[in-house]
Amino acid sequence: QTFPTLYRDIGEKIENIKLPPGYELVWKGEKESSSKAQAALIPGIIPAVVVILFLLVLTFNSFAQVLIILITIPFAAIGITAGLLLFDMPFGFLALLGAMSLSGMMIKNIIILLDAVRDNLEAGMSRYDAVVEAAITRVRPVLLAAGTTILGVVPLLGDVFWQSMAVTIMAGLAFGSLLTLIIVPVLYALLYRVRSS
Repeated sequence: QTFPTLYRDIGEKIENIKLPPGYELVWKGEKESSSKAQAALIPGIIPAVVVILFLLVLTFNSFAQVLIILITIPFAAIGITAGLLLFDMPFGFLALLGAMSLSGMMIKNIIILLDAVRDNLEAGMSRYDAVVEAAITRVRPVLLAAGTTILGVVPLLGDVFWQSMAVTIMAGLAFGSLLTLIIVPVLYALLYRVRSS
């Protein structure tokens, strides 16, 4: 049993123990290390997000397409939540690392779709046909990329220490990839006011 699971089960009971005056309960060891590690991640997240956004704007030269990416990524949280609930695991430090890794995988899948739309437009298609064609032709690459990544982390399920990260990546990527194929074309059509020709 991992510490996050153990803490979830008995942490509140221990903290509710009434101590005599002058005594206090202080968590050390794994709890302290985990809290410090999570706190150390926060200062680096904002600069990383800013750099990613800057690179995406340079890549697409469009704030609308960057907005599509930003709106789509959080939907992976639905898959993460479902996976952790299914396996009865808390959202600990390793699950957080898995979620951060997952966001990069999601961005890659979305870029594959948006890049296909751009290629279709450059080939002379109407915007409507470009979106539909991209959504159809990129199903296999997106699902294959997600499938190979999911299979790659399956061995981690056998290790109690890495289970929460594996479940986070597997569930989030499976659900997120399927949603990407639906949400990205819909958002693109809404933001660019695409109509059937």
